[in-house]
Amino acid sequence: MSKIGKKPIAIPEGVAVEAKVGFVQVKGKGGELKFPVLPYCSVAVQDVAGVKEARVSIMSADRQARANWGTMAALIRNAVLGVHAGYEKKLQLEGIGYRASVEGKNVVLALGFSHPVNFPLPEGIVATVTKNIISISGISKEIVGKVAADIRKLKKPEPYQGKGIRYVGEFVRRKAGKKAAAAGAKA
Repeated sequence: MSKIGKKPIAIPEGVAVEAKVGFVQVKGKGGELKFPVLPYCSVAVQDVAGVKEARVSIMSADRQARANWGTMAALIRNAVLGVHAGYEKKLQLEGIGYRASVEGKNVVLALGFSHPVNFPLPEGIVATVTKNIISISGISKEIVGKVAADIRKLKKPEPYQGKGIRYVGEFVRRKAGKKAAAAGAKA
């Protein structure tokens, strides 16, 4: 039994979940998300004691059906939260001369290369820059996470001086340089 799959998904006020043949559509104040129903799963939207909720059930007891059960419930839960409140990831630029700005649908980054790096934002994603913090927000948890990971991948934090792009609150393990290692070996 899936612990995540058997829990009902509460649908807040202002969010509509429609289970159609082959796909689920979630609408809210933030926008609309639509994704396919995984194999062996079925989705039902019910009104229980005045509270709307979605339930995911499986049609088989084999291993793949049980795996899809929890995944489908998590996808619906993430979509409901996304259209209701949205998702946000924050990245921090560390390093002298590292800057970011938003120009139209592009994030322009100065990362110590000989040229600025233009990162085009996908549809439905909004980026804002304040000082050295880049905030990426949208209704899809998957796309927000992917965009943040792709921007971070442009200049990962290096372990010697800590320069690069990191998530806010991320700990980067620092290494001792050659001089510090040589001084420790002589003593």
